[in-house]
Amino acid sequence: MPASYLLDIIALLIAAVVAVPLAQALRLGAVPGFLLAGIIVGPSGFGLISNISDIGHLSEIGVVFLLFVIGIEMKPTLLWQMRQLVFGLGSLQVLFTGLLFSALAYVCFDIPANAAILIGPTLALSSTAFVVQLIAGQKLITSSYGRSSIAVLLMQDLAVVPLLALVPLLSAPALAIDEDIWLTLIESVSIVAMVVVLGRVFLHPILHRVALSGSPEVFTASAVLMVMGTALATEQAGLSMAMGAFLAGMMISDSFYRHQVIAEIQPFRGLLLGLFFMSMGMSLNVQLLVEKPLLTFALLALMIAVKVAALFPASLLFGLKTKTSLAIALILAQSGEFSLVLFSLSHQSGLLPTELFQQLLLVVLLSMLITPLLARWAERLARAPEYRMEPADQDIHEAPIVLAGFGRVGHTIGEILERSDKAFVALDSDASNVGRARANGHPVFFGDVRKPEVLKSAGASNAKVIIVTINDPEATEEIVSSLRKTYPDKLVYARGHSLPQCQLLSQLGATGVVSENIEASLELARMALSSLGEESDKLNSTIEDFRRTCHSRIAATERGHADGTLEKHP
Repeated sequence: MPASYLLDIIALLIAAVVAVPLAQALRLGAVPGFLLAGIIVGPSGFGLISNISDIGHLSEIGVVFLLFVIGIEMKPTLLWQMRQLVFGLGSLQVLFTGLLFSALAYVCFDIPANAAILIGPTLALSSTAFVVQLIAGQKLITSSYGRSSIAVLLMQDLAVVPLLALVPLLSAPALAIDEDIWLTLIESVSIVAMVVVLGRVFLHPILHRVALSGSPEVFTASAVLMVMGTALATEQAGLSMAMGAFLAGMMISDSFYRHQVIAEIQPFRGLLLGLFFMSMGMSLNVQLLVEKPLLTFALLALMIAVKVAALFPASLLFGLKTKTSLAIALILAQSGEFSLVLFSLSHQSGLLPTELFQQLLLVVLLSMLITPLLARWAERLARAPEYRMEPADQDIHEAPIVLAGFGRVGHTIGEILERSDKAFVALDSDASNVGRARANGHPVFFGDVRKPEVLKSAGASNAKVIIVTINDPEATEEIVSSLRKTYPDKLVYARGHSLPQCQLLSQLGATGVVSENIEASLELARMALSSLGEESDKLNSTIEDFRRTCHSRIAATERGHADGTLEKHP
């Protein structure tokens, strides 16, 4: 690797390591931190980066992975559950706000019609990654404010796909648009349909074959290849890489391999998406802000005012209360990462001149930087007396119980839970076992439960109970320790083998541990003594005394450990 590239990477990493934690400490969030890091190392800062163009091309892959994850999460059942808010309020927000911005751009700022058509709906978009992170941090996901905001974001994410297809159409010469638009649209739809059909036919069998090989490295390579291959195929066909990634995600959204795929993609997505935001920061022309501060801040105020003025009455129209409607309008008043993507693609295609692109980029980035302030205002409104939690309307994909492992023990627990009408989600790393369980109607997904990202993707963050049932003592200890550090308030129950291992699992933070060896021994002893005529009362007393002795040893170990380094969990 050339020394210049190595120095650029080191500079980016140092800037990110310094700026992102600082921004999070100031409650600004990670995205503004990456933007600030890019400004610091870019031409407007210390000028440490010399390969901005090459880094920008590499960072676009982060957007590809982001669209892929969005596609996976865009399950039809989720859209149907929130259909009124998604297709009603969300569609109204995108259309109404987009029309207002397009009209202002064309009439007041004399921007050409083809550019104004794209600028309007692009500015109507908000930052999905940023807003969801903020609402989750506020612990208001299940409130009317949280659900309505996320519904609008879902519709905006859906709107990105046609907007991506719109960029090459609007960038074409006017005559070509008039003459060939229907042919281009038919070609685009045909390409999308072909990709979807081929993906449905081949992707799942390929993932199944790779999973059967039992090689985590090959599965990771396959997941990355799936994303990049589909993105490259759509780009070669004349569409965007981002659209191809979105389609790939949609194609496996109902696959039982999706949690493992998300876990494999997340590290690439996080790193490269951070690089994308830093590249946007490096592209930011701070000199333009210095030269035209009044114009820049006036445009920023105008954008926020238009978005609030459009979404506030729309939310009221859908029966939301006044303070809730204003809170939704404020939290979604910024422009987001997809606006940066669309403006960047439009600039590359020649649709937006450099000066206009720089001005739009500056306004979008500034809107993201002030979002934490708007979020605090929105939170105060959402927590006003009229606010009310509605836990009954939680995402239907969340389950109160997560089973880490679905072998003999996990399968038995699952059947008991189903007979008790308790929803659960199970994960197992044996592809054949998962296939059989799915064929019998069990909610089991393929995934390596030793990876925290897999458990998080399966809903561990929102579960009340996590049960570790895998038949691997070392892996069980690793999982219990990780779960207790990541989710200190969760109920974590684990399957143990010997008494020493049960004591160790208790020390690591398990809420409760059951030794299969001890329980098997007790039942075998019960049957043997019963066959020899032992009195029932005496037999039960002996068995229960021994069981209590074993559990007291485990509990004593946990108490002793709690006195030292770990608090005893309920």
